[in-house]
Amino acid sequence: MKLHDLHDNDGATRRKKRIGRGPGSGMGKMGGRGIKGQKSRSGVAIKGYEGGQMPLYQRLPKRGFTKPNRKSYAVVNLGLIQKFVEAGKIDAGQPVTEDVLVASGLVRRKRDGIRVLAKGEVSTRLDLHVSGASKSAVEAVEKAGGSLTVTTAQAAE
Repeated sequence: MKLHDLHDNDGATRRKKRIGRGPGSGMGKMGGRGIKGQKSRSGVAIKGYEGGQMPLYQRLPKRGFTKPNRKSYAVVNLGLIQKFVEAGKIDAGQPVTEDVLVASGLVRRKRDGIRVLAKGEVSTRLDLHVSGASKSAVEAVEKAGGSLTVTTAQAAE
């Protein structure tokens, strides 16, 4: 087989429909838009219009609620903390606070606090002080001989 033998399957590609190119094309003169009216002109935006009937998006009930002052935590997994300790970016001998996690580059910014989740293994003895943690993360750190303290979120700085 050579390069010039390669071709698409039959019907795999279609030619572009050229609108407004004379009566012989079948799409000439008015280009398939009919005669006059709003839809025949450019700049038409009537997608949700149902001819005066109440549109579907207005007939359906509203659902849910977005809390305007909800807390947004930066999430860290234990496996990542372990990786940074092994790389020497976090000193396991000192207490690991939120500021230490930001300074090491593990977390970009604190947001409303840092929450630790239990994904991954932790083998080093760590003394963690964070705003939040899952129960399984606390158990995993204590199993490794360390401690995980959940501190209350500080007031807005």
